[in-house]
Amino acid sequence: MDATTVIRIVAGLFCIVVLVIVVLPPYWVIFKKAGFSPWLALLMYVPLANVIVLYYVAFSSWKMAPTPQPASLPQSFPPKI
Repeated sequence: MDATTVIRIVAGLFCIVVLVIVVLPPYWVIFKKAGFSPWLALLMYVPLANVIVLYYVAFSSWKMAPTPQPASLPQSFPPKI
């Protein structure tokens, strides 16, 4: 095995590790927080399925309740002269 082949193998393994670290965790958390199965994050590696899953998640109703927002205080405006 020559040096070029070793470099290509190491670079390929490095790319795979980076893709697993960079792509999988964010989508896992997004799908979990949206109320979907976090295993959908694995479909982000399938070329056409990733677009379909993203559209499905984006346009479907999420199964989680919105967080209650604190009531805003009435704003006091300066008196008009």
